[in-house]
Amino acid sequence: MRPVWKGSVAFGMVTIPVRLYSATQEHDIRFHQVHNADGGRIRYKRFCEVCGLEVAYDDIDRAVEQPDGTVVTVSRDELGELAVATGHEIDVVEFVPVEQIDPVLYNRSYYVEPESRSLKPYVLLRQALYETDRIAICRVTLRQRESLAALRVRGDVIIVQTLLWPDEVREPSFEVLSGDVELRSQERQMAKSLVDSLTEDFDPAAFTDRYAEAVADLVATKAAEGGSVAPKAPEPAASETGKVTDLVEALRASVEQAKSERSGSGSGSGSAKRSRSTRTTKSSPKSSSKPAPTPSSSSGSSRKKPASDRNGPSA
Repeated sequence: MRPVWKGSVAFGMVTIPVRLYSATQEHDIRFHQVHNADGGRIRYKRFCEVCGLEVAYDDIDRAVEQPDGTVVTVSRDELGELAVATGHEIDVVEFVPVEQIDPVLYNRSYYVEPESRSLKPYVLLRQALYETDRIAICRVTLRQRESLAALRVRGDVIIVQTLLWPDEVREPSFEVLSGDVELRSQERQMAKSLVDSLTEDFDPAAFTDRYAEAVADLVATKAAEGGSVAPKAPEPAASETGKVTDLVEALRASVEQAKSERSGSGSGSGSAKRSRSTRTTKSSPKSSSKPAPTPSSSSGSSRKKPASDRNGPSA
């Protein structure tokens, strides 16, 4: 991996030189636009609507239209000269409980790697976050934009996740939800039974991007055959003749179907599933570069950690 940012984490009087790495990457097939008659690549040119001339990228400024119709132009140099206090520093502002961060606020994730000389303060911060079950709220400037961000622990690594600003999150307003709905006891019980029958420990590796796989298969087939290939037709929908209209009956049918599929999968699939009764809680890791492994226990701290962080730093 190549670092996308170099700077330092600052909290109190402590400064930790670090590098950031993108924690995610896309694997989608990237398409080019081509002329369907001869396969030629499609190109775009930038033209000025006033003089009609083609404009080089270096001669293009940005503009913001005002309510009265006037336009304010801003150059790239002016934007680059804007003073941002954080600069190359992840400035820790405060520490908050993990559950107080609404997941809808999370934006991009980056791994935080310390420089060799700053390993001890890095481990100290990691352990402090883990043992107090806190997230550090900070400010950081990435790509000339200051962002609100959160520092939290993921295994042995600290990650920084940029957060959306409050005014970037839309509030839901659905009039239909204001209507009165009466739920019968039987309906509640059947719904909970369905949830219980489909409850598993989350394993993201068990899921795949079926659309990306279908696109890759299509491209591979066309490349091998040298011609166009019609995509496979989707599987036919279930027959409408046996449609269940009663909510309780629909839930009961779903529960029975889930039980049938589970029992039909045999013992082979059962061995691959994690035991639901097993829960891992944190222990007090040693203040070293590699904290001690955390034992499994059915009783832990009163506050639950997110699934990806529940085990804490590993040995």
